[in-house]
Amino acid sequence: MLKRLLTKSKKKAPSALSTLDRLHELLETLEKKEHVLQKKISIEVEKAKDYTKVKNKKAAIQCLKKKKLYEAQIEQLGKFQLRVHDQMITLEGAKATTDTIDALRTGSSAVKSIQQSLSVDDIEKTMEQANEHSENMRQIQEALATPVGAAADFDEDELEAELEELEEEELEEEILQPPSAVPAAPLPNQSQPNTESPHPASDVDELAALQAEMAL
Repeated sequence: MLKRLLTKSKKKAPSALSTLDRLHELLETLEKKEHVLQKKISIEVEKAKDYTKVKNKKAAIQCLKKKKLYEAQIEQLGKFQLRVHDQMITLEGAKATTDTIDALRTGSSAVKSIQQSLSVDDIEKTMEQANEHSENMRQIQEALATPVGAAADFDEDELEAELEELEEEELEEEILQPPSAVPAAPLPNQSQPNTESPHPASDVDELAALQAEMAL
């Protein structure tokens, strides 16, 4: 007996999904049975009405008794359906809890695996290498920016002083320069002769030379 119980306990428990499927099927079966009983009740009610019309009271009462039995079965089926719904809700909640725990366990294992692949020494070594590379690059850039050759001999202070002297000389020249005379505006009735030739002498000579070449 004990061996049989141990053997039963070792059997693999059904999965939550398969159990939910079975509960859904059972619920559909119960609903179908309830639908059939509802039809039987309607039939017995119609039969009772017909017997009442022909004054067959005994047969009418018999139909109503069957109706009561069918109603009792429907009430029992309703209780069964309620139990199945309750079991389904409980099982769905348990499955959601199990899925959540499994997901958390998987995430924890992934984090643990990542942590095992890293070490504090490796991180510190990587950071030191990154800082060293950055420092080397900074030194290279500073070396490239340093002036070489003749440009390295220039004295920046001396160049600044020379530039200031030039600015002061230019300002003194502008102050000492006399104001330019403003030419008087010509009278409106006076006509000025046009002393300029419509074509410069050089243009006339070039035109004459071109015509001579074309004549040839």
